[in-house]
Amino acid sequence: MSGTTSPGPAPDALELAALLCSRVCHDLISPVGAIVNGLEVLDDNPKPEDRDFALELIRKSAKTASARLQFCRLAFGAAGSAGAQIDVGDAQAMARGHIEDGKVSISWNLPRILLPKNRVKLLLNMLVIAQQTIPRGGTLTVDPIGEGETMAFRVTAAGLHARLPQNIADLLSSTEAPAADAHAVQPYYTRLLAQACGLSVRLAPEGETIVVTAS
Repeated sequence: MSGTTSPGPAPDALELAALLCSRVCHDLISPVGAIVNGLEVLDDNPKPEDRDFALELIRKSAKTASARLQFCRLAFGAAGSAGAQIDVGDAQAMARGHIEDGKVSISWNLPRILLPKNRVKLLLNMLVIAQQTIPRGGTLTVDPIGEGETMAFRVTAAGLHARLPQNIADLLSSTEAPAADAHAVQPYYTRLLAQACGLSVRLAPEGETIVVTAS
């Protein structure tokens, strides 16, 4: 994400749903496309070494697509009925499956408890934002603020050339809605989740790290 985002009228429910769907499709198109490419190679009666490469590509891409679907279902989807609680341990597993890729690792310091679903969705969206601040990889450290059902969160991103995307910081702190954009909708949605939890979310540098805080 780069450049500035112009404020505009808040998206209505239909537009917000459409923008979030576009975001999910963006996350899935790459691994699904790789599966299709692998199948096309198999259809061409390849040599044994090409067949092995295609099968490995399909396996790896299917695993990636599955992990992203599970993560998006929880981070952006309904994730149960109104008022549902979610096991933080399940959220940890989904976050690792989606984010940890050999470049980025997660240090998870939260207890395994049940939390209201919007707080868990907020945490997962904070991780998505934090990941964008370390494009060359690094570590995301997740710490609690407080305890129990009112627990809030702090995600610290540490990595080579960690950077602060100013447009994301503005979207999180602004009282204005972003322009209708599938990229801008994720930090905007994060702000809405924080507000629904009675919290505010902030992205700011701390020394050589970038910190996302909901409090």
